[in-house]
Amino acid sequence: MSNESNPLSDKIIITKILNGDIQAFAVIIKNTEKLVTQIVQKLTANEEHQKDIVQEVYLKTYQNLSSFQFKSKLSTWIANIAYNTSINYLKKKSIPTTDMEAIDKNKVRILENPELLSIKNETVLILTKEIDKLPPLYKTLITLYHLEELSNKEIAEITKLPEGTIKSYLSRARKILKNRINHHYKIFSYGRKTFN
Repeated sequence: MSNESNPLSDKIIITKILNGDIQAFAVIIKNTEKLVTQIVQKLTANEEHQKDIVQEVYLKTYQNLSSFQFKSKLSTWIANIAYNTSINYLKKKSIPTTDMEAIDKNKVRILENPELLSIKNETVLILTKEIDKLPPLYKTLITLYHLEELSNKEIAEITKLPEGTIKSYLSRARKILKNRINHHYKIFSYGRKTFN
């Protein structure tokens, strides 16, 4: 998993920061910035706002570090701050986050075949575009589960949604993606037939 954190090293880093070693905070940023950025980007589209939110996330993290209880991983706690900060931003801007209407774990095997590689690259591009069209919450859950490889339990800690709800939303998001991708390939196949 990409955001594994060691509770012992988390404790050492936090102790250093709380004892005045502000430089040690850079380690926390380095260890969590990919996860934080993924969450913020999936929930907010505007790049300027994304930068502001990420800064706010780390400001809140720094200000509240002394209240971290070590009940979860530090990265999960920070991801929760990122999620809540993004949601609060969306609420302030009156952007809907819950108007909820596949990435399957099966990996495409690519044997050293340029045609298959080309198909895979095209599929990834289509999938990325379709994920970006999902409602913000679905987009975030897909990213956390499939790209960041977090468990449903960890996602529940971040979003404060019940695990059953997360499973249901993930299932719906995958179904939407599957339908859209199938639709794309039907059009693609139909287009090829008409031009042959």
